[in-house]
Amino acid sequence: MNFRLGARKEELEINLIPLIDVLLVILIFLMVTTTYSRYAELQINLPTAEANKPEERPNQINVAVDTQGKYVVNKTPVAFRNPESFAEELKRAGGGMADPVVIINADAGATHQSVVNIMEAARIAGLSRITFTTQAAKK
Repeated sequence: MNFRLGARKEELEINLIPLIDVLLVILIFLMVTTTYSRYAELQINLPTAEANKPEERPNQINVAVDTQGKYVVNKTPVAFRNPESFAEELKRAGGGMADPVVIINADAGATHQSVVNIMEAARIAGLSRITFTTQAAKK
């Protein structure tokens, strides 16, 4: 028998107060454990190395680039026209060396594009071993 024929059913509600309490505790925890850093400006220092000067290796190609974008391959000035022609210069400088190392000596004021040009030419020439020189830290 159903004695509650005329009674209306109560609407179900979600109680939000415990949810809000838990979220506030989590928020306080995150605020306390988070560290905030303020970056006023980006300061970049060029790399320095503390290692001794390596000995001369016979299977290396030294490539230098200065601030004006002038390239030198093994102490011989080379004009950069395009990566393909510079790749031929790298192959010629490598001669018959077996897997030579391309050492890039870039001036601090040289553009990134000039360094990327050398790397692209080395890729075209099939030279996969590339390294960069650094300067010793001034004390």
